[in-house]
Amino acid sequence: MSQSEWAVAAFGLAAAVSWGGGDFSGGIASRRVDAFAVAGVSRAIGVSTQIILALALGEPAPGLRALTWAVAAGVCGGMGLAALYRALAVGSMGVNAPITAVVAAAFPVLFETLAQGPPTVLHAVGFALALWGVWRLARPDGVEGRPRGVGLALLAGLAFGGFYILITRAGGPSVFWPLAAATGTSSVMLFALAAASNPRLILMAAALPITYACGVLDAGGNIFFVLAAHAGRLDVAAVLSSLYPLVTVLAAWLILKERVSRGQAAGIAAALAAIPLIAA
Repeated sequence: MSQSEWAVAAFGLAAAVSWGGGDFSGGIASRRVDAFAVAGVSRAIGVSTQIILALALGEPAPGLRALTWAVAAGVCGGMGLAALYRALAVGSMGVNAPITAVVAAAFPVLFETLAQGPPTVLHAVGFALALWGVWRLARPDGVEGRPRGVGLALLAGLAFGGFYILITRAGGPSVFWPLAAATGTSSVMLFALAAASNPRLILMAAALPITYACGVLDAGGNIFFVLAAHAGRLDVAAVLSSLYPLVTVLAAWLILKERVSRGQAAGIAAALAAIPLIAA
């Protein structure tokens, strides 16, 4: 592997670890208070982190074009975060996190494929395996209909896929300023949604520490993803970063003692196995 390929792998896997921890924290916090409020506060924490880094590194201010892409990415990211946290709060983390990851990874891969040509055999196998995994996760053994939160998980995956594509269009000499613009847009949107859904909503003090951890981890994941995308191909960065359900599922299994059926386990395995095939 070349130096750039190592950089993509390292940053992509770092994003996966950070996002996985953030999603677990966000899912726990969203079981205590409104998901919109949790997502909004976590994004506000992320904005402050990214602004501090941009100032510390002396990054130049981005132009209007970069800011436009960043704002569009922020809208997608905010929608995805709210949908995912709600899906993790009402349903199984071990089911909904992998569904979101596969859809989010497949979207930019498909985008790159359409721009550069048809997929390879391995890519096609990966797409088929991913679709089967999503279907199997949505049809667990011995349960009528879909498990809770699957629709939200699918929506989150589409939104995150849009974020992956749009935030890379805001590239240039700056990394943290465009991320701060995107994260700030998400935060404002999520606070507005929280106020609209419950004007008297108050974030309980008991949920603040885990929400803070969620914000820092989510911001770290965004930073590592952008660094991975700048170091190499968007589709590779997106797929590697989308390994985050491994962290979320492991934490849910160890801490929450979540169990899934054999069929769901097969779906999770297929969904995660599809990711390296898509990146091959």
